[in-house]
Amino acid sequence: MKQSHSNIRPLFISLTVLLFLSLTGCWSSHEIEEQSLGIGLAFDKGKQSFTEKKLNGQGEGYLKKDLITATYQLISPQVASSTMKQSGPQNKSYVNVSQTGDSLLQMTRELSLRSEQPFTAHHMKVIVISEHLAKSYGLEQLLDLNFRDNDFRPSCLVLISKGRASKTLETKTAGEIPVFRLTGIVENAYRTTRILPPMSLIKVESKIKSGSSFLLQNVLSGNGQVKFAGAAVINGKTHKMTGFLNEEELEGVTWITGKGKGGVVKSFDKETGQLIVYEIESMKSSIVPRVKGDSISFDVNIESVGRLSENWVVSGDSFKNEFLKKAEKSSEKEVKRLVGNVIEKMQKEYQVDVAGFGNRLRIEHPKVWNKVKKDWDQTFSETPINYDVKLTINDYGTSGGSKK
Repeated sequence: MKQSHSNIRPLFISLTVLLFLSLTGCWSSHEIEEQSLGIGLAFDKGKQSFTEKKLNGQGEGYLKKDLITATYQLISPQVASSTMKQSGPQNKSYVNVSQTGDSLLQMTRELSLRSEQPFTAHHMKVIVISEHLAKSYGLEQLLDLNFRDNDFRPSCLVLISKGRASKTLETKTAGEIPVFRLTGIVENAYRTTRILPPMSLIKVESKIKSGSSFLLQNVLSGNGQVKFAGAAVINGKTHKMTGFLNEEELEGVTWITGKGKGGVVKSFDKETGQLIVYEIESMKSSIVPRVKGDSISFDVNIESVGRLSENWVVSGDSFKNEFLKKAEKSSEKEVKRLVGNVIEKMQKEYQVDVAGFGNRLRIEHPKVWNKVKKDWDQTFSETPINYDVKLTINDYGTSGGSKK
């Protein structure tokens, strides 16, 4: 037994030393205060910044094509902390650095020639891709480095910009960090049907690998402000952007998928033409595939419960069931219009399924799906879709009680 203990003791000491070394961190690590944290990235058509032109004009440079301009939004704990203690329009808690070239990895490494602070992408939260690039290159090309690099979070949000993507990473509001503004807007989905569920890097990669067409949230920028407005249509075969859905069409998709968390439906009374506003409290939708031989069709059943939040119909007594029924029918008609318009857009103009019809067919009729999945977008464009909408008003605010 003594010999056994003597053999174990050196092993125990070795393990203790190894554990101690692991707790000390990497020998070459940098303190977090000394690092620049990359939190946002924008991809635009290649256009050298003024700073790049000045620096390149004085040096030999390196062989490259100016295909893409990558703009990195960087913060450091020191800068962010000092900015919070100050005020004024000149104080920024972030810095944007642009680099132009043809290799995204090489452009990232170029930053090492311009700053003594190491750059880390561990905290990357948003990637914005300009419309021009999304139409010119497949997303699997533009995002290949981000898919492969372990430094990039799989949860990093991907957006499309109608205009220069770098503009979405700018603000004129002191103390505001543009990337956090973008991620914050996503959280407002409970207030509107015009915001898509977040599309992260890992979700985009999954869509690309599956060959499915999908949507990416579009963001506009101007004068330091941004707005989420509609969505970009990404083709499942080319992985390129083929067009846009406007804000109303995006609403239609939200109703079809039933993924809305809140929002409003604005309609007008048939008799008076006055405004009626239905506020969504909940919504659900079921997409039901119907297969008969080689024939495929879909039934979409949409249901929602909400409240009458605004009523301009002076003659309408919102305490009466008769008026509430009219308000429900008016709101249902508007939702049907939104749904019908976006189905028309998907099937006739873009000929892509971006609302999950194919996914339901895959789940419920896998054998049929295997036959049609190769050219599903084309098959979808010729498939009959029936839809029904049922809205229920169960509340009309503080001016009344629940409907009996």
